[in-house]
Amino acid sequence: MENYVITVARETGSGGHNITRKLSAKLGIPYYDRDLLRMASDISGIHEGLFGLADERIGVRELFSSAEKVYTGEVLPPDSDDYTSTKNLFNFQAKLIKDLADKESCIILGRCANYLLMNRTNVLKVFIHAPVEARVARVSEINMAWKPREVVKHIREEDKRRAAYYRYYTGEEWRDAGAYDISLDSSALGEEGCVDAICRFLPVFLPGLEK
Repeated sequence: MENYVITVARETGSGGHNITRKLSAKLGIPYYDRDLLRMASDISGIHEGLFGLADERIGVRELFSSAEKVYTGEVLPPDSDDYTSTKNLFNFQAKLIKDLADKESCIILGRCANYLLMNRTNVLKVFIHAPVEARVARVSEINMAWKPREVVKHIREEDKRRAAYYRYYTGEEWRDAGAYDISLDSSALGEEGCVDAICRFLPVFLPGLEK
């Protein structure tokens, strides 16, 4: 196996970003989060701000629509009226994620990467979760001025947006255990424990990986 990819999906406040960053440092491979927006902008010529507005979010109309597997893999040409549509913005990111998986070992945070790469044998798909009490405590430490009810509201809204985004573009459920190889409770394991667990599972799920 020449390269491998780890996809990380995470609940709001579960520490998924920190875990991804620490995992990247331990394995010595890059991780991609919002970097993908800049890279997709460079490739497409579409302003990065438009990618930012659509980042792991969908519009009000799509939010209340039924799941419809919008993703087709087709990137529209620049002369198309829908070139800057949210669908095409997603398709640009999807193409970029697939191109990265083809050429290098890396970690990709969010953006339906587990779904986009689900049939590949060189991918380990991880979901990070935690009890809501632990997530509230973590978010409260970062946003100390927020009241407890504001923290709870933020967590619920962000998780709702991520679930809706995932459902809209894949037709699947974001928290469905069947979409991931491993699911880790960051509250029980801690960030370092999650990193160690992922490293231990790598050769189990990717037996062709050189140690």
